[in-house]
Amino acid sequence: MAQSIYADIGGRDAVESVVSDFYDRMFADDDLTPYFDGVDKQALFAHQVQFISAVAGGPVEYDGDDMESAHDGMGITHEAFDRTAENLEAALRENDVPDEHVEAILDEVEALRDPVVEEDVEAPAGAV
Repeated sequence: MAQSIYADIGGRDAVESVVSDFYDRMFADDDLTPYFDGVDKQALFAHQVQFISAVAGGPVEYDGDDMESAHDGMGITHEAFDRTAENLEAALRENDVPDEHVEAILDEVEALRDPVVEEDVEAPAGAV
């Protein structure tokens, strides 16, 4: 049986490092920070670690809201979704995740575009 991406990249410590780098990038991006106004960043970090762990085949089951419910009313645009994926890719690569695993994780993220992006909702002021 093939080893999971989660195990291959170094397990929970590696995922936490990726997520930490990812949010450093997200919170430094002036076009994306409006999406995080009033958000509990510790809870967000914990959910993201759980989500990435589950996507990467780790021994973790994501128990957060489904993607559509979790992002409903946030006004996430295609541009914001793309920037988020770019930040995740940069964080994965910064943490030496092998290319094939980066692509597999980004494919899983891309599959979430439709439930996350809201076509007819206005983005927060100052957001892309």
